[in-house]
Amino acid sequence: MKSRAPQVCVLGSAEPGSPAYELAGAAGEFLARRGVTVVSGCGSPATRHAAERALAAGGLVVSIVPSNDIGLHDWPCTVLIPSGMGDARNLMMALAGDACIVIGGRAGTISEVCLAWLHHRPLLPLTGCGGWSDQLERNPPDERQNSKIVSWGSIAELERALAGLGLVQAHG
Repeated sequence: MKSRAPQVCVLGSAEPGSPAYELAGAAGEFLARRGVTVVSGCGSPATRHAAERALAAGGLVVSIVPSNDIGLHDWPCTVLIPSGMGDARNLMMALAGDACIVIGGRAGTISEVCLAWLHHRPLLPLTGCGGWSDQLERNPPDERQNSKIVSWGSIAELERALAGLGLVQAHG
């Protein structure tokens, strides 16, 4: 019996045209090309861009949305899960990945990161592009060291981080 593909959540926010937005899209495409399922709420421009690029690369995208609306026909995903839970769906986002990529971020992202931390999910914050994710490795949610925090600033660094977690095979 084949085991499931790795799943990585893409959390955070960044505006179109920013370096973080472009790296979010590149991360989605990279994950798809490596056979990793992308989990995204697609609520911010950056997470939506990651999902769109993953789909364009032939990947699988699961989107967990706060509303109860199954009729979101323009939502970029392969599988849509309408939680009907509002912001409480952040726990589902935190638990749905073998690891969580964190891009920029506002209050919703912070709540997802704290929940992922509490449940021992590795965190992969994008650094060098501004936003809350720049601070995460130096300033974790608390002192417990619940999970690994591995920063990245390029797709090559993201690949090394994911390979270190056993979620992708490192290339040459």
